[in-house]
Amino acid sequence: MRRFALTALVAVTLGTALSAAPAQARQRPLDLSHCTATACHFDLPPGTYDVKVLIGGETASSTSITGETRRALLPETATEAGDRVARSFTVNVRTPEGEPTGPDGTAGLDLAIGGSAPALADIEVTPAQRARQIFLVGDSTVCDQPGDPYAGWGQQLPQFLRKGVSVANYADSGESTVSYLQNPRLWATVQPLIHRGDLVLIQLAHNDKTTDGATYRANLETLVAGVREKGGTPVLVTPIVRRWFNSDGTLNNGTALLVNGLGVDHPAVTRSVAAAHDVPLIDLTAKTKTLVESLGVEASKALYLYNEKRDNTHTSVHGATVYAELVRAELVAQHLVPGPVFRTGPTLSYGAS
Repeated sequence: MRRFALTALVAVTLGTALSAAPAQARQRPLDLSHCTATACHFDLPPGTYDVKVLIGGETASSTSITGETRRALLPETATEAGDRVARSFTVNVRTPEGEPTGPDGTAGLDLAIGGSAPALADIEVTPAQRARQIFLVGDSTVCDQPGDPYAGWGQQLPQFLRKGVSVANYADSGESTVSYLQNPRLWATVQPLIHRGDLVLIQLAHNDKTTDGATYRANLETLVAGVREKGGTPVLVTPIVRRWFNSDGTLNNGTALLVNGLGVDHPAVTRSVAAAHDVPLIDLTAKTKTLVESLGVEASKALYLYNEKRDNTHTSVHGATVYAELVRAELVAQHLVPGPVFRTGPTLSYGAS
């Protein structure tokens, strides 16, 4: 097994150089070649890797970790002065590292050390021996968005997971059920990677604006059958709502709730397919509708990119994290992933950015 290690008794903090520990305190050879004060790079082939970090330092700290294309891997974690806290997670490394039709990105594993007062004391990366994958098949509201301020809920989901389960986010901007099945870089690439016991979450609807009901239904059934053929568990996810309000403070029955120009009610079709084929369903349309309407016209802006881009479809980092938490809660409630696999995520105030 190839092992990468970095050890230092003095924590790494922003603006502070890595400091070597005294020789007698080292438990394994010191290797500083993979990290700077704010980032780490490991020259690794595609695969799934366990990452163990020790965070904290001589002063109070607060550290988060993102990886690859802005994936949230560890929520901001506070430590008291002099404390060290160990955390572990499993990460999927692939090319392209973000959206499947996007640029390749940097080969290997890239991690960014962030937070309001980051402090990294130790990091260890090893190939994962037994890791379950959660594959994501979706559109721009799910994908690993390459640029701030955009974020997909699938990009924020990994921070809720402990070691042993990784998120393989194959959602891609602009995709419909039609294009996802047709593009060889999408479904034809994802399906062979699925193994027995893996989950495949499918949320496609936002771009099926000209897809008729029969075709949309058939495409969802094709994806479900393809997952089961490989021994995986398909999970249908109804799409997040768009932030379009009626004058009475409710969401628009067409645009907001994903009824296309042909009158196809995408969430309703998805629910019907799930019921007909005994597929687990995460009704994210219903859950996001309830949340957005409860927040109202003004407070709900923070979930989307209304203030930044006048965008009522794509979510902010805050909104994507809130919606990822809704997905996490359903995975636990439906016993699709054991509760102990999940860590406590960031403390969220739904109406705050």
